[in-house]
Amino acid sequence: MKKNIKTTEAIFPMPVLMIATYNEDGTVDVMNAAWGTMFDRDQVVLNLTESHKTVKNIKKRKAFTVSIADAKHVAEADYFGIVSANTTKDKFEKSGLSATKSKNVDAPIVNEFPICMECEFVEINATGVIGKVVNVSAEESVLAGDNVDISKVNAIAFAPYTHGYYKVTERVGDAWKSGLKFKK
Repeated sequence: MKKNIKTTEAIFPMPVLMIATYNEDGTVDVMNAAWGTMFDRDQVVLNLTESHKTVKNIKKRKAFTVSIADAKHVAEADYFGIVSANTTKDKFEKSGLSATKSKNVDAPIVNEFPICMECEFVEINATGVIGKVVNVSAEESVLAGDNVDISKVNAIAFAPYTHGYYKVTERVGDAWKSGLKFKK
């Protein structure tokens, strides 16, 4: 029997996305955003308010990157969600992580996160910040041939039920194949 619970943000897992931009002075800004997903085959949407320093940077620079946070960097990822760049100017520097300028968009790539989508800013609307993915890069250590092996990424997901982070590691089925046994 099911019991009613008080949360409304009940979709799990919620990805732990690291949104990176450049500040006006060229320093790196990164924020943690669990409210984001693919919007179309080549677009991401981030449910962010315009009060975020990151959103202001996106609008100015017309670009951002989205990295997938991993278990090895859970403390840094959480820190990027706790501290605002509106009040802590050296937020990224304090994390101890490093970044490289994207060759495709005017935004930084955080070197330590295993997967990064480089995005051109499309628009902000009622849905959120929309970006067109122009390049995706992944550390060779998480690849199986030319494809990402998610079991090697150790991506983390946010659980709104417990406010915890969980590793996403084990493959349990094959999309468009596991359910074929019911098709008769």
